[in-house]
Amino acid sequence: MQYHLDTIPVWEAMEQNTACPLCALYRRVEASEIERSLGGSVMEPDARIRVNEKGICARHHGQLFAMQNRLGHALLVDSHTKELLKKLEGLEKRAASCEKRGLFGGGDGLEGVARELEDMCHTCVICGDVQSHMERYFYTFLHLWKTDAAFREKWQASRGVCLPHAADLLFRAQKHLSGSARRDFATSLLSLVKANLVQDEKDLEWFTLKFDYRNQQKPWGNSRDALERAVTKLRGWCVGAEPGAHSR
Repeated sequence: MQYHLDTIPVWEAMEQNTACPLCALYRRVEASEIERSLGGSVMEPDARIRVNEKGICARHHGQLFAMQNRLGHALLVDSHTKELLKKLEGLEKRAASCEKRGLFGGGDGLEGVARELEDMCHTCVICGDVQSHMERYFYTFLHLWKTDAAFREKWQASRGVCLPHAADLLFRAQKHLSGSARRDFATSLLSLVKANLVQDEKDLEWFTLKFDYRNQQKPWGNSRDALERAVTKLRGWCVGAEPGAHSR
């Protein structure tokens, strides 16, 4: 098949034999966006406007801070804070007006003010950029599954994906696949996810039993990283080594 920029990362993630190749892709894209956000784009007007408008979530602020580029991080936060102060001034006036008019519920009352304030805390320019990349990878994954026999073979021999990314794939299969292909993919996906989760649960159970003194001399088998694998399968990667850093 003809390789292009989107298929190469998907193939590379599949070759890593991780608990979820899409988690590996997500982390790769996320790391790239974090680095880019503190690079030359800090001073780009278009980038600053987007940061000012959407801000950055707590998770990604933590990752930006860990990069130890305090000046770049401070420039982003300062610019965004200036923009929020303008919005807060408007909300302050609206809140005072609501009190005078006795408005507390609905969009015109304090509830509306609270919702706008909440919205100011729940958007993230980095999350949006990462998700845009992931949408292309979801489509590429489904396209490869549909058109490339070698990819389907690799997929069937893989450890599947985590439950959140399984849902992501099924949602998009509704749009990008049709007829028997959609049915076959759903069957393949759920069967593979279940089979690997069954094995992870068995390894996890053995991990817990190893703490019984009667089992201390018995081999660990594949249970040493069972907790990390099971958590990844259930919720997506959040503990243990970076996805793709090692394979079982």
